[in-house]
Amino acid sequence: MAFNEAFIPGATVVGLTFDGGVVLGAERRVTLGGFVVSKTGKKTFRVTDRVGAACAGMIGDMQILIKELQSYVKLRELEIKRPLSANSIAKLLSVIMFERRFAPMITQVMLGGYDDVKKPSIYVLDPLGSVIPDDYAAVGSGAEIAIGVIENGYSEGMSEKEAKELALKAIKAAIKRDVSSGDGVDLIYATKDGLREEAAPFIPPQVAG
Repeated sequence: MAFNEAFIPGATVVGLTFDGGVVLGAERRVTLGGFVVSKTGKKTFRVTDRVGAACAGMIGDMQILIKELQSYVKLRELEIKRPLSANSIAKLLSVIMFERRFAPMITQVMLGGYDDVKKPSIYVLDPLGSVIPDDYAAVGSGAEIAIGVIENGYSEGMSEKEAKELALKAIKAAIKRDVSSGDGVDLIYATKDGLREEAAPFIPPQVAG
């Protein structure tokens, strides 16, 4: 049976590399068609101590996929006796998603990580496991709005503070126009010091009166 796109949850997820790390951000609204199911959905996830993920799509599919990925990553790290790089984790997730291509997980995934031997990196994966590396990206129903804001303000080598402000600006712009996005933002940072999470409170748009 084909999925009705009207009932696939929307979202806005963004990711940016900066000088020394990566920031991923996602808003919290969970929808089903025109119904807001939850205003506290968490779409950012810890994968390892230096790699995080953010997802747009079906919440259940996100949660199962990330748990499966975490298990495979841990097993692989025990085998090779060293941490997996963000690039290796993205390739592993690609295989997991491609193996499910005939009954795919309805979610887009953005991975971001910091590696000692490589620059900070972001990888975007579609439900069939295609992997696209980039310096910045946006996925979800609000992506078209968010990516325009990011492209206008992004510069290579920007600071963590600048990257955070641009990520929030992009998500807030999408929230104003995408009814499936809203209700606060979760951020996850990957730097040489490890993974750090942060929550940004929801500020309702001002209504002229």
